[in-house]
Amino acid sequence: MLTHDQYDAYDDFDDEPRPARARRKHRFDDEKQPERSGRLTEHARELLAKAREDALTRDIELPPWADRWTTWGDGEHGPHPRPDWLITELSAVDTELGVLKTGKEADVHLVERSIPDTDRSCLLAAKRYRSNEHRLFHRDAGYLEGRRVRKSREMRAMTNRTAFGRNLLAEQWSVAEFAALSRLWSIGAPVPYPAQRNGTELLLEFLDDGEGGAAPRLAQLRPDPEALADLWEQLVAALELMAAEGLTHGDLSAFNLLVQDGHLMLIDLPQVVDVVANPQGREFLARDVANIAGWFSARGLPDAVTDPLALTERLLDAAGLG
Repeated sequence: MLTHDQYDAYDDFDDEPRPARARRKHRFDDEKQPERSGRLTEHARELLAKAREDALTRDIELPPWADRWTTWGDGEHGPHPRPDWLITELSAVDTELGVLKTGKEADVHLVERSIPDTDRSCLLAAKRYRSNEHRLFHRDAGYLEGRRVRKSREMRAMTNRTAFGRNLLAEQWSVAEFAALSRLWSIGAPVPYPAQRNGTELLLEFLDDGEGGAAPRLAQLRPDPEALADLWEQLVAALELMAAEGLTHGDLSAFNLLVQDGHLMLIDLPQVVDVVANPQGREFLARDVANIAGWFSARGLPDAVTDPLALTERLLDAAGLG
């Protein structure tokens, strides 16, 4: 039997005035109602699918190797079109495979999502923001410009760093990063696919090195001159694409860039800055450019190529702030 929410989603006459709907309902009561196959809304299909999956798994024990049933049914989902490799069935399980990275604000774990008794699986990077017992984003005041929450009580709690406020901050950072990744992935920027968000946990595409490990950070590499020049060109193209969207990374460095099979990938975007709305947007953009240009220059790329002032002006033009 459909729940109240499912029935509301199933109704396909929502655009009609209520009197018209009432007359139609009365007429249908006296007639044989037509089959309504194919008329389910997307929301209704998701609700019904979840109900079916819940019925199938309610009395089934979690496999001994798994740590939890998939959280797909409870989370905020990534943008369409979803990659073919992503497991979205609610009968899937998640298994923790280890820690990829620890940090002051978040830890990143490797998770395998699989469907029991099949050979279907995928690897995800689970980024989990720290809760209220940890200090969060000691430099976050500038980043929060333009991200005000509606409720003054919540804003005061975040400003005063109460336990409640720190939990709000953790979730705000996860929301901001998921939104930024979704937006950038949708326009073709080199970022991992954001599969889903559940509270302060992000599940992201795992970027591997082709041999079972994680793709290396740019800071770990010593590229030859040709590879260095190619990576710089990729970086400038990515920064220009972001600037055209009015964004800059906010904390760009060689530690926040991965290199997967020769392709540069931007990661760690919770502090992404709107260079137009944020009063310090220009400064954040200039700092991003100076930081990463300095790394490339120190590795041998000519100063004429990595000139931070010229690149900053180019990006501000792309953002409409030139």
